[in-house]
Amino acid sequence: MIVAGSAAAGLTVVGGGVFFGRQAYRNAAEVASLNRPHLRGIVPAPHAVLIALQRRSQNVEVRQRELRQVVFEVRAAGAHGQDAWLGLGSGLFRGRTGAPRQLTTMPGFAGDVLDPAQSHGDLLIQIAGRDGSDVRAAIEGVLRGLPGWRLRWRIEGFRAENRVKDGRGLARNPFHFADGFGNPDNRRGIADRVLVRADQGEPDWVVGGSYQVIRIVRLATELWDKDTIHEQERIIGRRRDGRWLDGTPSDEEPNFAADPKGKATPLDSHVRLAAPDRRNPPPVVRRSYSYDHGNGDTGLIFSCFQRDLAKGFEAVQKRLESEAMAKYLLTTGGGYFFIPPPGDAWIDAAFES
Repeated sequence: MIVAGSAAAGLTVVGGGVFFGRQAYRNAAEVASLNRPHLRGIVPAPHAVLIALQRRSQNVEVRQRELRQVVFEVRAAGAHGQDAWLGLGSGLFRGRTGAPRQLTTMPGFAGDVLDPAQSHGDLLIQIAGRDGSDVRAAIEGVLRGLPGWRLRWRIEGFRAENRVKDGRGLARNPFHFADGFGNPDNRRGIADRVLVRADQGEPDWVVGGSYQVIRIVRLATELWDKDTIHEQERIIGRRRDGRWLDGTPSDEEPNFAADPKGKATPLDSHVRLAAPDRRNPPPVVRRSYSYDHGNGDTGLIFSCFQRDLAKGFEAVQKRLESEAMAKYLLTTGGGYFFIPPPGDAWIDAAFES
């Protein structure tokens, strides 16, 4: 969330008003004007590269100086037409106080086989854009400017059939289903789900930032494709085009309470476990990408943003442990990261003590 020329404090949503520092913003257009790269546009850019870096120096002063260089390089990438932002990992704060309260090493959940070489990191840099070659060139440019950091892992993603429908950014995932219907259809709703508030007990510098979760999920596409479309739709809980199994239009929320035995939408379907009360959805915003490494290694770079990890991603993930789709999924990497608020003040504030 590095914005060139911005020195303002973070954005906070309080009741019905949106505040950036002490200034109130009353409509979604003004929220959009804040220009946060990781939330820019209803539909994310179609190509992305993510890299996780490990620091070489343990010296705090050197770490701060090198972090400023990272900020400079990420801003330079963003200035050339890409969406570029920086995420902070828990390792960056090892031995320090004043870190984002919820920022930890991502734990393993049921069924995970996390590869250390594909997981965690002190920093996450994500660059997204319209052209894959331009995005790769931008990442290489960033890496050349950061000799003090070691590359821990890297992954490239794409969004097939990337489009906007009913105000939501959608893409088709490797299981052939449209993904993204659970996101808000306006920027006010996005801000409310993802931006840390002043009343959350976080350090002051954290307010206005976001927690990002990355999950590298290998999908058993060959096994999946052996199932009938009808069975696949029962496992997901939606039609491939997004329509609900009980006949509710895709742009409306079904009433699962009216189907207590799961006759229309199975109780162990993905959408029903992820959001059992569709009218009060989980406070997360998903912005995922597909990947294809060849040799059958195809999957999802699951990415979501939230202001509260426990109420957001973690609550959903624990419910999904019993989903019918679990046998088709293998999470091999990723991590928890914190996207700082705009400006540079957070760099000093994060290392004050």
